[in-house]
Amino acid sequence: MEARIVELVTPIARELGVEVLKVRLGGGGRTRLVQIIVDRRGGVDSDTLERISRGLSLQMDAEDMIPGAYRLEVSSPGFDWPLVTPADYARYEGDWLKVDMADGRSVEGYNRGWDAASIRLEGTDGMDVSVPRQEAVRVVRAINWKDVSRSK
Repeated sequence: MEARIVELVTPIARELGVEVLKVRLGGGGRTRLVQIIVDRRGGVDSDTLERISRGLSLQMDAEDMIPGAYRLEVSSPGFDWPLVTPADYARYEGDWLKVDMADGRSVEGYNRGWDAASIRLEGTDGMDVSVPRQEAVRVVRAINWKDVSRSK
């Protein structure tokens, strides 16, 4: 059923200029939960999320995909959404990232992309850092507190 929901939501999202990151069907009680995560460079506003929700809901109801009641949640990912694909790195190019390493260290910097071997970051000092992808356990967007405190 998740695959069918992806088929229904993808054209709606594409028309609105967003990418579908995840579709999850959960809950087993009286009310099923349908979660859709979408995003685009610069983020997704609430009007876009609402339009996706309305369009998808109409299509799901027309097909009577889920017997009984369901709850549809359409949202954008939070800062803790892991970057794992080339599209993730492209979408968040220039954003401040935190890379958790296998040895317990963390490295932070501006996202300058990735390739087969490494994640490229730029530090606040303008120096480039190349993190071997095989050593990165988790990569997420973060807040550069130095920039935040400097802008006051």
